[in-house]
Amino acid sequence: MTATPLTIGFIPLVDAAAVIVAVEKGFAAAEGLDVTLVREVSWANVRDKLNIGLFDAAQLLSPVAIAATLGLSQAEVPLVAALNLDRDGSAITVSPALHTAIAEAAEGEPRDPMVTARALARVVAARRAAGGEPLTFGMTFPFSTHNYQLRLWMAAGGVDPDEDVRLLVLPPPLMADGIASGHVDGFCVGAPWNTVAVDAGTGRVLHAGSDIVDPVAEKVLAVREAWAVRHPQTLARLVRALGRATSYVADPAHRDEVSRILSAPDRIGVDAALIRRCLDDGMNGAANSAARPNPAQAAWLYAQMVRWGQAGFTPKALATARGVFRPDLYDAATAAPPAATATPDIEACDGVPFDPAAIPAYLARFPIRRIRG
Repeated sequence: MTATPLTIGFIPLVDAAAVIVAVEKGFAAAEGLDVTLVREVSWANVRDKLNIGLFDAAQLLSPVAIAATLGLSQAEVPLVAALNLDRDGSAITVSPALHTAIAEAAEGEPRDPMVTARALARVVAARRAAGGEPLTFGMTFPFSTHNYQLRLWMAAGGVDPDEDVRLLVLPPPLMADGIASGHVDGFCVGAPWNTVAVDAGTGRVLHAGSDIVDPVAEKVLAVREAWAVRHPQTLARLVRALGRATSYVADPAHRDEVSRILSAPDRIGVDAALIRRCLDDGMNGAANSAARPNPAQAAWLYAQMVRWGQAGFTPKALATARGVFRPDLYDAATAAPPAATATPDIEACDGVPFDPAAIPAYLARFPIRRIRG
Protein backbone atom coordinates (compact mmCIF):
# COMPACT_ATOMS: atom_id res chain seq x y z
CA MET A 1 0.00 0.00 0.00
CA THR A 2 1.30 3.44 -0.91
CA ALA A 3 2.00 5.60 2.14
CA THR A 4 -0.07 8.74 2.59
CA PRO A 5 2.13 11.85 2.31
CA LEU A 6 1.73 14.51 4.99
CA THR A 7 3.54 17.77 5.64
CA ILE A 8 3.62 18.89 9.27
CA GLY A 9 5.00 22.17 10.61
CA PHE A 10 6.68 22.54 13.97
CA ILE A 11 8.62 25.01 16.11
CA PRO A 12 11.91 23.94 17.77
CA LEU A 13 10.54 23.24 21.22
CA VAL A 14 10.72 20.16 23.41
CA ASP A 15 6.94 19.83 23.21
CA ALA A 16 7.37 18.99 19.52
CA ALA A 17 8.89 15.72 20.74
CA ALA A 18 5.89 13.55 19.85
CA VAL A 19 5.77 14.91 16.31
CA ILE A 20 9.50 14.45 15.76
CA VAL A 21 9.78 11.06 17.46
CA ALA A 22 6.75 9.72 15.58
CA VAL A 23 8.72 10.25 12.37
CA GLU A 24 12.20 9.29 13.56
CA LYS A 25 11.13 6.06 15.32
CA GLY A 26 8.83 4.91 12.55
CA PHE A 27 5.52 5.23 14.38
CA ALA A 28 4.10 7.35 11.56
CA ALA A 29 5.38 4.94 8.92
CA ALA A 30 3.78 2.04 10.79
CA GLU A 31 0.45 3.84 10.35
CA GLY A 32 1.03 4.18 6.62
CA LEU A 33 2.08 7.83 6.77
CA ASP A 34 4.98 9.41 4.92
CA VAL A 35 5.57 12.55 6.98
CA THR A 36 7.73 15.49 5.99
CA LEU A 37 8.55 17.75 8.95
CA VAL A 38 9.12 21.45 8.31
CA ARG A 39 10.93 23.45 10.98
CA GLU A 40 9.66 27.01 11.38
CA VAL A 41 10.83 29.86 13.58
CA SER A 42 7.64 31.84 14.20
CA TRP A 43 4.10 30.86 15.10
CA ALA A 44 2.75 33.23 12.47
CA ASN A 45 4.50 31.16 9.79
CA VAL A 46 3.07 27.93 11.16
CA ARG A 47 -0.44 29.38 11.37
CA ASP A 48 -0.39 30.88 7.89
CA LYS A 49 1.00 27.78 6.19
CA LEU A 50 -1.57 25.60 7.94
CA ASN A 51 -4.40 27.97 7.05
CA ILE A 52 -3.59 28.07 3.34
CA GLY A 53 -2.90 24.35 3.04
CA LEU A 54 0.89 24.23 2.76
CA PHE A 55 0.81 22.16 5.95
CA ASP A 56 -1.61 19.28 6.43
CA ALA A 57 -1.15 19.48 10.19
CA ALA A 58 0.93 21.42 12.68
CA GLN A 59 2.15 21.69 16.20
CA LEU A 60 0.23 24.86 17.09
CA LEU A 61 -0.37 27.17 20.01
CA SER A 62 -3.78 26.15 21.34
CA PRO A 63 -5.14 29.73 21.44
CA VAL A 64 -4.12 30.22 17.80
CA ALA A 65 -6.38 27.34 16.80
CA ILE A 66 -9.27 29.10 18.53
CA ALA A 67 -8.39 32.53 17.16
CA ALA A 68 -8.15 31.23 13.59
CA THR A 69 -11.52 29.52 13.93
CA LEU A 70 -13.11 32.71 15.23
CA GLY A 71 -11.33 34.89 12.65
CA LEU A 72 -9.61 37.03 15.29
CA SER A 73 -6.94 39.30 13.75
CA GLN A 74 -6.69 36.95 10.78
CA ALA A 75 -8.75 35.25 8.11
CA GLU A 76 -11.38 32.90 9.50
CA VAL A 77 -10.15 29.34 8.98
CA PRO A 78 -11.87 26.72 11.16
CA LEU A 79 -9.30 24.46 12.80
CA VAL A 80 -9.68 21.47 15.09
CA ALA A 81 -7.38 20.07 17.76
CA ALA A 82 -7.48 16.29 18.00
CA LEU A 83 -4.58 15.88 20.43
CA ASN A 84 -2.83 17.89 23.12
CA LEU A 85 0.93 17.97 22.60
CA ASP A 86 1.84 19.96 25.69
CA ARG A 87 0.30 20.89 29.00
CA ASP A 88 1.96 23.27 31.44
CA GLY A 89 5.39 23.18 29.81
CA SER A 90 6.31 26.86 29.92
CA ALA A 91 8.09 29.03 32.47
CA ILE A 92 8.64 32.68 33.28
CA THR A 93 12.33 33.58 33.18
CA VAL A 94 13.78 36.96 34.14
CA SER A 95 17.20 38.57 33.98
CA PRO A 96 19.46 38.18 37.04
CA ALA A 97 19.03 41.90 37.78
CA LEU A 98 15.23 41.70 37.74
CA HIS A 99 15.31 38.47 39.73
CA THR A 100 17.34 40.23 42.43
CA ALA A 101 15.02 43.26 42.39
CA ILE A 102 11.93 41.08 42.77
CA ALA A 103 13.56 39.06 45.58
CA GLU A 104 14.48 42.25 47.45
CA ALA A 105 10.95 43.63 47.06
CA ALA A 106 9.23 40.37 48.00
CA GLU A 107 7.24 40.21 51.21
CA GLY A 108 6.80 36.50 51.78
CA GLU A 109 7.83 33.26 50.10
CA PRO A 110 9.24 34.09 46.64
CA ARG A 111 8.11 30.72 45.29
CA ASP A 112 4.54 32.02 45.62
CA PRO A 113 3.49 33.74 42.36
CA MET A 114 1.31 36.19 44.27
CA VAL A 115 4.32 37.27 46.33
CA THR A 116 6.43 37.87 43.23
CA ALA A 117 3.55 39.56 41.40
CA ARG A 118 3.18 42.12 44.20
CA ALA A 119 6.96 42.48 44.32
CA LEU A 120 6.96 43.16 40.58
CA ALA A 121 4.42 45.92 41.18
CA ARG A 122 6.82 47.53 43.67
CA VAL A 123 9.71 47.25 41.22
CA VAL A 124 7.59 48.79 38.46
CA ALA A 125 6.51 51.65 40.72
CA ALA A 126 10.10 52.34 41.81
CA ARG A 127 11.31 52.45 38.20
CA ARG A 128 8.53 54.85 37.27
CA ALA A 129 9.32 57.12 40.25
CA ALA A 130 12.99 57.16 39.21
CA GLY A 131 12.10 58.04 35.62
CA GLY A 132 13.29 54.69 34.29
CA GLU A 133 12.08 52.88 31.20
CA PRO A 134 9.30 50.32 31.66
CA LEU A 135 10.30 46.70 31.97
CA THR A 136 9.96 44.68 28.76
CA PHE A 137 8.76 41.07 28.62
CA GLY A 138 8.80 38.72 25.66
CA MET A 139 6.02 36.28 24.82
CA THR A 140 5.70 33.97 21.87
CA PHE A 141 2.50 35.29 20.26
CA PRO A 142 -0.50 37.48 21.21
CA PHE A 143 -2.71 34.37 21.08
CA SER A 144 -0.66 32.15 23.37
CA THR A 145 -0.82 30.73 26.86
CA HIS A 146 2.51 32.49 27.44
CA ASN A 147 0.88 35.87 26.89
CA TYR A 148 -2.05 34.97 29.14
CA GLN A 149 0.18 33.54 31.87
CA LEU A 150 2.30 36.68 31.95
CA ARG A 151 -0.79 38.90 32.00
CA LEU A 152 -2.57 36.89 34.68
CA TRP A 153 0.49 36.91 36.92
CA MET A 154 1.20 40.62 36.47
CA ALA A 155 -2.43 41.71 36.90
CA ALA A 156 -2.77 39.57 40.03
CA GLY A 157 -0.14 41.79 41.66
CA GLY A 158 -1.64 45.04 40.40
CA VAL A 159 0.55 45.52 37.32
CA ASP A 160 -1.37 46.52 34.20
CA PRO A 161 0.37 44.60 31.39
CA ASP A 162 -0.73 47.14 28.79
CA GLU A 163 0.11 50.30 30.77
CA ASP A 164 2.88 49.52 33.25
CA VAL A 165 5.23 47.29 31.22
CA ARG A 166 5.93 46.46 27.59
CA LEU A 167 5.00 43.10 26.09
CA LEU A 168 6.49 42.16 22.75
CA VAL A 169 6.45 39.10 20.52
CA LEU A 170 9.65 37.07 20.11
CA PRO A 171 9.93 33.68 18.41
CA PRO A 172 10.85 30.99 20.96
CA PRO A 173 14.41 30.38 19.62
CA LEU A 174 15.22 34.10 20.05
CA MET A 175 14.14 34.40 23.69
CA ALA A 176 17.50 33.51 25.21
CA ASP A 177 19.31 35.89 22.87
CA GLY A 178 16.76 38.58 23.67
CA ILE A 179 17.41 38.47 27.39
CA ALA A 180 21.18 38.19 26.90
CA SER A 181 21.23 41.36 24.79
CA GLY A 182 18.98 43.27 27.20
CA HIS A 183 16.23 43.51 24.58
CA VAL A 184 13.86 42.02 27.17
CA ASP A 185 13.97 41.84 30.95
CA GLY A 186 12.03 38.60 31.07
CA PHE A 187 9.97 36.21 29.01
CA CYS A 188 7.55 33.32 29.07
CA VAL A 189 8.34 30.42 26.73
CA GLY A 190 8.49 26.65 26.53
CA ALA A 191 11.48 24.34 26.88
CA PRO A 192 14.33 24.34 26.15
CA TRP A 193 14.72 28.11 25.87
CA ASN A 194 14.38 28.89 29.59
CA THR A 195 17.13 26.36 30.31
CA VAL A 196 19.29 27.82 27.53
CA ALA A 197 19.13 31.23 29.22
CA VAL A 198 19.84 29.75 32.65
CA ASP A 199 22.87 27.86 31.34
CA ALA A 200 24.19 31.03 29.73
CA GLY A 201 23.88 32.87 33.04
CA THR A 202 21.56 35.46 31.50
CA GLY A 203 18.27 34.22 32.95
CA ARG A 204 16.73 32.91 36.15
CA VAL A 205 13.53 30.87 36.12
CA LEU A 206 11.00 32.62 38.34
CA HIS A 207 7.97 30.35 37.98
CA ALA A 208 6.80 27.38 35.98
CA GLY A 209 3.74 28.15 33.91
CA SER A 210 1.79 25.62 35.99
CA ASP A 211 2.45 27.84 39.05
CA ILE A 212 0.40 30.53 37.31
CA VAL A 213 -2.48 28.45 35.93
CA ASP A 214 -3.05 24.70 35.75
CA PRO A 215 -4.07 22.70 33.78
CA VAL A 216 -4.15 24.34 30.36
CA ALA A 217 -3.10 22.83 27.02
CA GLU A 218 -0.37 24.97 25.47
CA LYS A 219 0.21 23.19 22.14
CA VAL A 220 -2.08 21.00 20.09
CA LEU A 221 -2.01 18.95 16.93
CA ALA A 222 -4.09 21.19 14.68
CA VAL A 223 -5.60 20.51 11.27
CA ARG A 224 -8.09 22.40 9.16
CA GLU A 225 -11.63 21.29 9.97
CA ALA A 226 -12.38 20.74 6.29
CA TRP A 227 -9.28 18.54 5.99
CA ALA A 228 -10.38 16.49 9.02
CA VAL A 229 -13.78 15.92 7.42
CA ARG A 230 -12.22 14.78 4.14
CA HIS A 231 -9.51 12.61 5.70
CA PRO A 232 -10.86 11.12 8.95
CA GLN A 233 -8.85 7.91 8.72
CA THR A 234 -5.61 9.73 7.95
CA LEU A 235 -6.17 11.96 10.97
CA ALA A 236 -6.90 8.94 13.15
CA ARG A 237 -3.68 7.27 12.01
CA LEU A 238 -1.72 10.44 12.76
CA VAL A 239 -3.22 10.72 16.24
CA ARG A 240 -2.34 7.08 16.95
CA ALA A 241 1.22 7.58 15.74
CA LEU A 242 1.67 10.63 17.95
CA GLY A 243 0.10 8.79 20.87
CA ARG A 244 2.68 6.02 20.54
CA ALA A 245 5.43 8.63 20.29
CA THR A 246 4.17 10.41 23.40
CA SER A 247 4.34 7.17 25.38
CA TYR A 248 7.83 6.53 24.03
CA VAL A 249 9.02 10.00 25.06
CA ALA A 250 7.49 9.63 28.52
CA ASP A 251 9.48 6.44 29.27
CA PRO A 252 12.63 7.41 31.24
CA ALA A 253 14.49 4.54 29.56
CA HIS A 254 14.30 6.39 26.25
CA ARG A 255 15.38 9.84 27.38
CA ASP A 256 18.97 9.69 26.13
CA GLU A 257 17.80 8.54 22.70
CA VAL A 258 14.97 11.07 22.56
CA SER A 259 17.33 13.85 23.61
CA ARG A 260 19.73 12.90 20.84
CA ILE A 261 16.93 12.83 18.26
CA LEU A 262 15.61 16.23 19.33
CA SER A 263 19.07 17.81 19.40
CA ALA A 264 19.58 17.45 15.63
CA PRO A 265 20.16 20.79 13.85
CA ASP A 266 17.01 20.41 11.75
CA ARG A 267 14.91 19.59 14.83
CA ILE A 268 15.52 21.65 18.00
CA GLY A 269 19.22 22.21 17.50
CA VAL A 270 20.50 22.50 21.06
CA ASP A 271 22.76 20.22 23.09
CA ALA A 272 21.30 16.80 23.87
CA ALA A 273 22.35 17.03 27.53
CA LEU A 274 20.36 20.24 27.92
CA ILE A 275 17.29 18.64 26.36
CA ARG A 276 17.74 15.65 28.66
CA ARG A 277 17.59 17.99 31.65
CA CYS A 278 14.35 19.47 30.36
CA LEU A 279 12.87 15.99 30.05
CA ASP A 280 14.09 15.01 33.51
CA ASP A 281 12.74 18.22 35.04
CA GLY A 282 9.32 17.77 33.46
CA MET A 283 9.87 21.00 31.52
CA ASN A 284 8.54 19.49 28.30
CA GLY A 285 4.90 19.63 29.33
CA ALA A 286 4.04 16.40 27.51
CA ALA A 287 1.98 13.85 29.38
CA ASN A 288 0.10 10.93 27.86
CA SER A 289 -2.73 11.31 30.38
CA ALA A 290 -3.20 14.90 29.22
CA ALA A 291 -3.34 14.13 25.49
CA ARG A 292 -7.15 14.13 25.26
CA PRO A 293 -8.47 17.62 24.38
CA ASN A 294 -10.67 19.22 27.02
CA PRO A 295 -13.25 21.79 25.79
CA ALA A 296 -13.29 23.42 29.25
CA GLN A 297 -9.67 24.46 28.68
CA ALA A 298 -10.66 25.96 25.33
CA ALA A 299 -13.31 27.95 27.21
CA TRP A 300 -10.64 29.28 29.59
CA LEU A 301 -8.47 30.35 26.68
CA TYR A 302 -11.41 32.12 25.04
CA ALA A 303 -12.13 33.88 28.34
CA GLN A 304 -8.57 35.27 28.35
CA MET A 305 -9.09 36.59 24.82
CA VAL A 306 -12.20 38.39 26.04
CA ARG A 307 -10.48 39.68 29.18
CA TRP A 308 -7.67 41.28 27.20
CA GLY A 309 -9.81 42.77 24.44
CA GLN A 310 -8.88 40.31 21.71
CA ALA A 311 -12.50 39.16 21.35
CA GLY A 312 -15.96 40.15 22.41
CA PHE A 313 -18.05 37.71 24.43
CA THR A 314 -20.99 35.92 22.87
CA PRO A 315 -22.43 32.50 23.72
CA LYS A 316 -22.03 31.51 20.07
CA ALA A 317 -18.32 32.37 20.05
CA LEU A 318 -17.85 30.45 23.30
CA ALA A 319 -19.51 27.38 21.79
CA THR A 320 -17.32 27.73 18.69
CA ALA A 321 -14.17 28.01 20.82
CA ARG A 322 -15.09 24.92 22.84
CA GLY A 323 -15.74 23.05 19.61
CA VAL A 324 -12.15 23.52 18.46
CA PHE A 325 -10.98 21.00 21.10
CA ARG A 326 -12.29 17.65 19.83
CA PRO A 327 -12.10 14.81 22.36
CA ASP A 328 -14.39 12.79 20.07
CA LEU A 329 -11.69 12.70 17.39
CA TYR A 330 -9.13 11.58 19.95
CA ASP A 331 -11.44 8.87 21.28
CA ALA A 332 -12.28 7.59 17.79
CA ALA A 333 -8.59 7.42 16.84
CA THR A 334 -7.38 5.68 19.97
CA ALA A 335 -10.41 3.37 20.38
CA ALA A 336 -10.14 4.11 24.07
CA PRO A 337 -13.23 4.52 26.25
CA PRO A 338 -14.10 8.20 26.72
CA ALA A 339 -12.34 9.74 29.67
CA ALA A 340 -14.36 10.34 32.81
CA THR A 341 -16.51 13.43 32.56
CA ALA A 342 -14.93 14.85 35.71
CA THR A 343 -11.79 16.76 34.74
CA PRO A 344 -9.44 18.77 36.96
CA ASP A 345 -10.66 22.28 37.65
CA ILE A 346 -8.54 25.05 36.20
CA GLU A 347 -6.80 26.78 39.08
CA ALA A 348 -4.92 30.06 38.87
CA CYS A 349 -2.53 31.74 41.28
CA ASP A 350 -4.94 34.67 41.74
CA GLY A 351 -7.48 32.35 43.34
CA VAL A 352 -10.33 33.40 41.05
CA PRO A 353 -12.37 30.27 40.26
CA PHE A 354 -13.18 29.58 36.63
CA ASP A 355 -16.60 28.34 35.57
CA PRO A 356 -16.85 27.79 31.79
CA ALA A 357 -20.62 28.26 32.09
CA ALA A 358 -20.31 31.70 33.73
CA ILE A 359 -17.58 33.57 31.88
CA PRO A 360 -19.08 37.10 32.20
CA ALA A 361 -19.27 36.69 35.98
CA TYR A 362 -15.71 35.35 36.03
CA LEU A 363 -14.39 38.32 34.06
CA ALA A 364 -16.27 40.84 36.20
CA ARG A 365 -14.07 39.89 39.16
CA PHE A 366 -10.94 41.37 37.58
CA PRO A 367 -10.18 45.07 38.17
CA ILE A 368 -7.54 44.97 35.41
CA ARG A 369 -9.05 43.93 32.10
CA ARG A 370 -9.73 45.17 28.57
CA ILE A 371 -13.33 44.06 28.04
CA ARG A 372 -14.82 45.39 24.82
CA GLY A 373 -17.80 47.69 25.32
